[in-house]
Amino acid sequence: MEPIIAIVLVLIGYALGSAKLINQGNEALVERLGQKHRILKPGLNFIVPLLDQIVMEDTTREQVLDIKPQNVITRDNIYLEVDGVVYWRVRDIEKSFYEIDDLQQALTNLTTTTLREVIAQNTLEDANAARAGMNTAFLAQLNHTTAQWGVEILRVDIQSITPPESVRKSMEEQRAAEITSRAAILEAEGQQQAAIKKAQGTKASMQLISEALRSNPESKEILRYLVAQDYINASYRLGESENAKVVFVDPGKGAEMMDLISSMTHEEHANNGDNGST
Repeated sequence: MEPIIAIVLVLIGYALGSAKLINQGNEALVERLGQKHRILKPGLNFIVPLLDQIVMEDTTREQVLDIKPQNVITRDNIYLEVDGVVYWRVRDIEKSFYEIDDLQQALTNLTTTTLREVIAQNTLEDANAARAGMNTAFLAQLNHTTAQWGVEILRVDIQSITPPESVRKSMEEQRAAEITSRAAILEAEGQQQAAIKKAQGTKASMQLISEALRSNPESKEILRYLVAQDYINASYRLGESENAKVVFVDPGKGAEMMDLISSMTHEEHANNGDNGST
């Protein structure tokens, strides 16, 4: 009876020693007698005790690597403080174990040096304006190296690019000057358009008047009357002002204009006299 119990205990111990449970999202690397043997997938797996050994169990889920602020110099010799985030995943657990000694440290060093290289290829203006392009270049350079480690870089994000205080003030002044310049240009363009519209309206009015004069010669007297009336009203307004005025009249047209104004003035006095008598 005792041998049977011993055999049962040995079998139970063997079963417990050979059964390995791998959680979902993880994989495990097994070596047999010091050499790579196979990879254990999520779920219940069995190995040979004493011969097989799990040397590594790691997650295949997406992981985040935070890049601490780095002092970087741009192509135009401006010092910046840059930080970012890298999202990555283990694609081949066998390569990630055998091709690199310390994967986390290797990724940290690679991302910081690559970030400096990417920023150094751009000027300060390019670094602020073309961040999406830098992210793409950053991602491509990282994947070129990490592929041999069994790691895929999923995406990168350069979060903040901080120039020195003096440079920030200069950039703000430059942006303010650009805004003022654009406002002045827009105002000038608006005035130009208004002048064009006014000239077009004047031209159209003159064409209408010219057409009316050609079609009806009697309208010339009406036009003379309106011009003289405007002249008299302008003279009244000038006389009411306290400032001194000098009015120049075309000598060629002065006598004709004065006769017309005189006749209109007599007509107004006559009308006022008639109104008074009534």
